[in-house]
Amino acid sequence: MPCNEADRPLSVVSRRRLRGRHPWPCGNVSPTLGRSTKVSVLQTVPIILITMTAPPPRVPRLRKEVIVLGLAALFNDMSSEMIFPLLPIFLTTYIGASPLAAGLIEGFAEALSSILKLFAGSWSDRLSRRKPFIVGGYALAAASRLFIASAGRWPTVLAARLVDRTGKGLRSAPRDAMIAEVTPAEHRGRAFGFHRALDHAGAVAGPLIAALLLGALHLDLRTLFMVAIVPAAIGVIMLAFVLKEPARSPRVTESTSTSFSVPTKLRGPLVSVAIFYLANSSDIFLLLQAHAAGVSVAMLPVLWSAHHLFRVAFSTKMGGVSDRGGRKTLLVTGWLSYAAIYFAFPWATSLWMFVLLFLLYAIPFTLTEGAERAWISELAGPHMQGKTFGFYYLTTGFCALAGSALFGWLYQTVSPVAAFTTGAALSVLAALSVSLQKSDRTPEPVAVS
Repeated sequence: MPCNEADRPLSVVSRRRLRGRHPWPCGNVSPTLGRSTKVSVLQTVPIILITMTAPPPRVPRLRKEVIVLGLAALFNDMSSEMIFPLLPIFLTTYIGASPLAAGLIEGFAEALSSILKLFAGSWSDRLSRRKPFIVGGYALAAASRLFIASAGRWPTVLAARLVDRTGKGLRSAPRDAMIAEVTPAEHRGRAFGFHRALDHAGAVAGPLIAALLLGALHLDLRTLFMVAIVPAAIGVIMLAFVLKEPARSPRVTESTSTSFSVPTKLRGPLVSVAIFYLANSSDIFLLLQAHAAGVSVAMLPVLWSAHHLFRVAFSTKMGGVSDRGGRKTLLVTGWLSYAAIYFAFPWATSLWMFVLLFLLYAIPFTLTEGAERAWISELAGPHMQGKTFGFYYLTTGFCALAGSALFGWLYQTVSPVAAFTTGAALSVLAALSVSLQKSDRTPEPVAVS
């Protein structure tokens, strides 16, 4: 049958497709996922609106493994965020470290984590087991809190942060691989969105708990850091005794699992992701910009918590939208919205403008976090989810570090406007790049318990 859908209004064609009531004569769009080989930037907004307003299809409940991993992320991030915002003060005030030493600690820790994610993902593919990496990674993170609380010199804090980031490097790729393996491809956006929502919930709760303990109970920082071990330990115990290792197909061959060349079909998407993470600099610059414009120190945590609450509220929903309307559509829309918000930041001059921008700043991430990981999972070859996520995290980790260095240099030596404009331009380039990527989905068998 000839294809004449180009003559029909987008709203009619898209709505019928999303509801499964229209034939697909062109053969270039999946009736289940609604993905085309090319995404027009001008069509992304109406597609998102149609997808959100169309009656949602009946979806199965999230798998138990996804829920347990999400709760573990919540407790771990709660523990981490009780410490991380206070760590620079602890380093410079309690143990006399310089700002340079504080920067080196975070730089080395993040670099180590990025490298380990690739190796851990590949090892978990080869061993056919993910749980030891996940439990061990979260256990190392919990132990690092004890080292920080007892630190007397900054090298001890460096060692503790390296232990913490080693744990993150070990668990991240195997964890996401397990989520992908137990979830059907057409529901992975929702599963990853749910995981990110609980992670952000921990980021909201942690600083608020820390503020309560410091303000109401007048705990000192070392005691607070000891208390932060408790939620991390709860997450580890839950993973050890509640998380069940799903049955998996036979392991990959040794030659495949030990090869660290990037698969051909993954290269283009990783380039798009890399460009965006060069734009996605550290959020500390947004806080600095807000403070420089007159936002009080007391107001900054409120803005940040409101930002994360927005992400908690909508991450799961938008992950589900990506399952129905297409991953790349949400990526393009999210990255373009990121560019618009970044471009506006240096021009904000009042509290209400920063409140609005911080709330809007959650939109790009609610649109893309679930979709991005689901998209990457669909490019994995048979039984290669761990290695694929390892490449993904290696790329995002190093590009985020490079992007923050570039942004910081521009911010300090040129101007804040130059820094934010560069980030916005890179994000537009990333959106254009992903719109040109071809869909290349490799079906993966869903693991069963």
